[in-house]
Amino acid sequence: MLRKPRIKREEAELDITSFMNLMIVLVPVLLMMMVFSHITVLDLKLPDLADPAQQTEQNDEEIKNLEIMVRKDAIEVYYPQSYLLKYIPSNEEGYDYETLVATLKQVKQLLAKQGVEKRDLSLLLEPDIDYQTIVTLMDKSRSYKAVVVASVIDAELFPDISLGDAPMLKNPELVTQGVAAAGGSE
Repeated sequence: MLRKPRIKREEAELDITSFMNLMIVLVPVLLMMMVFSHITVLDLKLPDLADPAQQTEQNDEEIKNLEIMVRKDAIEVYYPQSYLLKYIPSNEEGYDYETLVATLKQVKQLLAKQGVEKRDLSLLLEPDIDYQTIVTLMDKSRSYKAVVVASVIDAELFPDISLGDAPMLKNPELVTQGVAAAGGSE
């Protein structure tokens, strides 16, 4: 039997320089074209669990709460608590956020004149208010655009926002009729 001579195989060299050149060009181009996602975190303030001795001290403070009650057809601003300051009916485009911001600016200026530093408000919502409306209300209540020395800045309104459920109306027709008869509360 004849044996075949073994053929010595040489290992081929791997030439990756052209691939590396491609990566050097491709990676920066892809990074420049990538859309970076921006995540915004909204901080919410939850109610504190307090003992009954501290609740009597807080009752005086709670009376001065600023509340924005959001109904499906209107926004109501209450300050102090349970006193209707402004009734803002919604129009065909939705809620009137500009009037809300103007009202909150007036409240902030009034409190500043009295020497009161108020940073918190309660946002009371009906169950069927959609998420985007809640986020927009929080953004509008937190700050507004102001021009200072030829540059636009975000001026602070009420950045500490608490969320809650709006109380149910016993007779909604009487509330809207009463506000319409009064010509809107200001």
